Formats: sequence, C-alpha cells, structure tokens
Amino acid sequence: MTTLFISDLHLDASRPAITDLFLRFLRQEAMQAEALYILGDLFEAWVGDDDPSELATQVAQGLRAVSEAGVAVFFIHGNRDFLLGQDYAERCGMRLLPDPAVVELYGEPVLLLHGDLLCTSDVAYQQVRAQTRNPAWQAHMLAQPLAARIAFAAQARAASAAHQGGMKNDSAKFETLTDVTPAEVETSFVRYGLTRMIHGHTHRPAVHELTVDGKACTRIVLGDWYEQGSVLRVTPQGYDLQSLPVQ
Repeated sequence: MTTLFISDLHLDASRPAITDLFLRFLRQEAMQAEALYILGDLFEAWVGDDDPSELATQVAQGLRAVSEAGVAVFFIHGNRDFLLGQDYAERCGMRLLPDPAVVELYGEPVLLLHGDLLCTSDVAYQQVRAQTRNPAWQAHMLAQPLAARIAFAAQARAASAAHQGGMKNDSAKFETLTDVTPAEVETSFVRYGLTRMIHGHTHRPAVHELTVDGKACTRIVLGDWYEQGSVLRVTPQGYDLQSLPVQ
C-alpha cells in the first residue's frame, strides 16, 4: 500500500518535458498506488474549466485513467489554479478537498494544505489570496470571456514575477516572505491537535522535525516540478520524499 503526494507541478505548454514526466508518472507509479493527493498548483495558471487547451485535456485523460484503475485521486487548490472547479475535477475523476484538510494515513491523522496559508509574513500576498478565494470575486471572474481571463492570468503572472523580483534584491526579506512563518506553523499544529503536516508552495523540499508544546512534530514540504519531479511516498512503514528525474 502506497499513498502518493505531489504539488507545484506548474504544468504549462512551454515546458513539455515536465508534462511528459507527469503523464509517465501517472501511467507507471500512480496506477499502482492506493491514493494520489495533488496539493495545488497542478497548472501554471488556470482560467476556468471551459479552457479547451490540449494540456488540460491530456492531464484530465491521464488522471481519469488513474481514477478508473481504482486509485483515489484528491486535489487541493493552489495559488495558481484556485479557479479549478467541479466540472474539471469530474473530468479528471478526482475529488476536491478544502485547504487545509485533515486525512487519516494508515492510522495517523495528517494535516494537508497547499502551504501558502502558512506564509503569513507576506501580508500583501495574503490580501490578494483573500480576494481571489472570495466566491463573489471568482464568480465575477468566471463570467468574463475566456480571452479576458487568459489576459488577466498573464497579467497576474507578470505581477507575481515583479513582486518576487523586487524581494530578491533583499535576500533576507525574500527568504522570510517566501517561506513559511514559524509561528504560523506552530499555531497550525496546535489548532488541529496533530503532529504531522504535508504541504507544498514554498518549493523547498525537506522534512522538518520540531517540538511544539512538548510534542515531536514533523512538517514535510513537497518540491516543485520545474526542473525535475518531486513525490512523497507514504506507506504503513513510513514517509519517503524523493525527486523524479526528467528522462
């Protein structure tokens, strides 16, 4: 029995090698799993379930094949694909989960989240996040013509790149704002009464051991798929975070 976790694939037509890696991962390893969890940012950008792109079709077909093989597929929204809706989820055969969500893995309750909620030091980002997760804002956005949504997504990506670029001029500030806030991590462990969490978003794959209120806790961070893949394999025997090379 193996449960797989991935996040931050940022799939985009401009990076076909990563799409090929993901589809191969689905055909080979994911088919043999008990469950697959995608913790956000599956796509570089998602403008609505009515986007007829070839990439969206390829991914839906790949995930649907995994689901039809009897593997449970779950998805948590990220900061790039928060508009992914029930229609596309059904095409993929996957179930949408809230962010955060608590699931039981082989007898242990675990907190799952995309990870951006933990980055509370970046106040400007959290304000944007609150707006884009507002149902009224999303309904207004999805009511716009597809071309307008595509243009908005391009503008948002450019603004995000500019925001990140500005922070990189101050390396200490960049590290602080783009990583989790330690106090928020501890608060989350206490709030949910758990000792293990899994998330992505920060693109800093690692396994962190810490003590919160006298309890030993573990925070597992998934890696991104820009240059290679990243997968967390969970079995009744333990947790194994590994990279996947592009062939």
